[in-house]
This record gives sequence, C-alpha cells and structure tokens, in this order.
Amino acid sequence: MIKKVVLGVFLFVAGLQGFAQQHIPNRPYTYSDDNGSSSGFNKNNLFVGGTLNVGFSNISFNIGGAPEIGYSLTNWLDAGVLVNLNYNSERADPDGIYNDDTRYRSFNYGVGVFGRAYVLPFLFFTAQPEFNWVNYNTKYMPTGQSASLTTNATSLLLGIGYGQRVIGQGSFYISLMFDALSSTYSPYRDFNGAAVPVIKAGFDIYLHKH
Repeated sequence: MIKKVVLGVFLFVAGLQGFAQQHIPNRPYTYSDDNGSSSGFNKNNLFVGGTLNVGFSNISFNIGGAPEIGYSLTNWLDAGVLVNLNYNSERADPDGIYNDDTRYRSFNYGVGVFGRAYVLPFLFFTAQPEFNWVNYNTKYMPTGQSASLTTNATSLLLGIGYGQRVIGQGSFYISLMFDALSSTYSPYRDFNGAAVPVIKAGFDIYLHKH
C-alpha cells in the first residue's frame, strides 16, 4: 500500500512539473519580473490551489488533501488559509510490539493558515498551524470489541519545500513537514504519539494572470 502511495505522489509531482512547464515556460525558479515594487493590495497576487499529502511509518498511514487560497505578500513570502481532510490508520500488531493488537482509524477535517518563506527562488521554509475535528475508531482484534471517540486537536506543521513559482502566473511545490506540537489527537501523529513525516505536493494558480 505504501509503495503505491509513494508511486502516486511521484506521478502527481511529475504532473505538476508538466503543469509548470506549460504555464510558466522558460522561466524556471524565478519570481515575476513586474511584481513586488508596488505597495498596497494587488489582485494579481491572489492565488488558489491545493495540496495532496501522505505520511507513514512502519505500521501507520496517513493521506489527505487541502484546498487553499493565498496571497503573495512579497517576492519571497506567501500566506493564506486552507481547509483540510485527512484519513489516518494504524494496523493491529498481534506481536504486541507497536500496540496491543488493536486497529486504529481516524478521519478529520479542519481549518488552518499557512506561510511559505522563499529563502531561495526554488527553496522555502513553511509553517502551517491547524485546528482539526477528529473522529477515532478502535477495534481490539482478539475480541472484536470496538470503540469510537470524537474530539479536536491543534497542530503546527513545520518543514522545508522545493518548487517553482512565478508571482502572477502559478507555482508547484513539494514539501516535507512534521508536527511540532504534542497533541495526542493530532492527525499527523501515530497512535503512540510519535510525529510522522508529512509529504505535501501541491500547485497554485493566480486568479489574475499577468
């Protein structure tokens, strides 16, 4: 299953690369030439897009997506808001090494904000605080007994990313992040509380292209 997901991510990124080459031709790793000097709100800096994310450890798996809308504040800084959906699971371990032979599943939806600071035209640091509502389901495999819980959790994804970006046209990117908070019910932690790597791949399209 994990191999299929990783393959899917690489195919998705390859598709984003094709998108970038089509919509940002002959201008790799660069900013817009006619943006950044004006002050005040600029409608050309508004963008919409979304991400696909996956995360996994040796017994857990996470997949999700998040549509987003944002604004290029400067030539090196993007910020915006998003809505996300995530599915997380952990298989039962009959050997009792990782858990007591219990299967865990969760589904969450939430809202958040993001910031991406481009330290180089192709390299950025990113931060993404979120608040999520989470539904958990557990099943103890030896007896078949199950239980459910609905709760909420905060998270703070921090990481680094790579991409192509031209303000006023479009961008694509891929990032690796980890949850810096320690909420028990974070969708970005396994059911033992350990942070799992979260790979996000996405694209944005500016609403008013130059």
